[in-house]
Amino acid sequence: MDSGGFRAGVLLLAAQFPAQSHGEVLRTAVEAAVAAERAGFDDVWFAEHHFMSYGVCPSAATLAAYVLGHTARIGVGTAVSVLSVHHPVALAEQAALLDQVSGGRFWLGVGRGGPWVDLEVFGTGLGRYETGFAEGLDLLVAALTRDRVRGTGPEFTFGEVAVVPRPRTRPHPPLVVACTSPATAALAAARGLPMLLGLHAGDDHKREMAACYASAATPGCPVPGHLAAVVAYVADTGEQARRVLRGQLPRWLGPGLAGYRRAGGQPHPVRDPQAYADLLCRIHPVGTPEQCAASMTATIERTGVRHLLCMVEGAGDRGRTLENIARLGAEVLPSVRRAAGLAAQDAGAGTA
Repeated sequence: MDSGGFRAGVLLLAAQFPAQSHGEVLRTAVEAAVAAERAGFDDVWFAEHHFMSYGVCPSAATLAAYVLGHTARIGVGTAVSVLSVHHPVALAEQAALLDQVSGGRFWLGVGRGGPWVDLEVFGTGLGRYETGFAEGLDLLVAALTRDRVRGTGPEFTFGEVAVVPRPRTRPHPPLVVACTSPATAALAAARGLPMLLGLHAGDDHKREMAACYASAATPGCPVPGHLAAVVAYVADTGEQARRVLRGQLPRWLGPGLAGYRRAGGQPHPVRDPQAYADLLCRIHPVGTPEQCAASMTATIERTGVRHLLCMVEGAGDRGRTLENIARLGAEVLPSVRRAAGLAAQDAGAGTA
């Protein structure tokens, strides 16, 4: 059955819940990625965080490389690599390398990040976050698409060098940009790169961001398929699914969100973890298989976003995470793929 261009991914934050060791969290993330391939997902994505329990993977590209070596079919991506703390050419080299050795299965997602202490620790400075993101993104794209590249400033100034290796995927490996503001959406649109929308975004916000993107896109250029992260959790009843996540998510979100530290030691307001958990349960596919499928299908229809990344770690337990992936693959995704395919067929018939 034609799925109408729908893609389903798994998003792994390597979220550390209380009493879990770093090794346990990372082993579970790898096991979950392999399980996602077995369950029929199209891709799996790793997040990058530094100095905090919200996510204990400091290099999404490194973990993606490891998982590419332990899988055969599934796409593997970064959601995201924080461009503000990486040199764009070095990140392009890594992406090209992984694109070559994986046979084109690597996806690179990049984001601006935040005004966090990471900028101080890694020496890139607050300017890379505040004003340097566009320059860094353009240099990254140049290094992925050209044989030679040079830095003309103001953030990056260096003479021309050859970029080795060249990627096998042309014009470049799949590249997406995390967008949380209209300004970043416009920046991505000007370069024809798809957006990745975060967990905080409900359908209304997704639709607004898509509209911002469309208004800034070059007239006549095709709009790429955007991606969106969703919390996804399946249980036998909707009440059971919500009870599990409302009980477990704050145990991770509390210490995790508190781990964000601003550069310069400026105070950072911390979101209420229980209220955030309640919000995530309301706006995302959490419930029975039928309820999860209906939620995903509604998001596709309302927003036009046809690539959903399912954050599956919300129960904070290895066994529940693996069960959740298996149930999503067997009991939810087939219904969503059928609905997306039928919708695409109807749209095609309407324009024939």
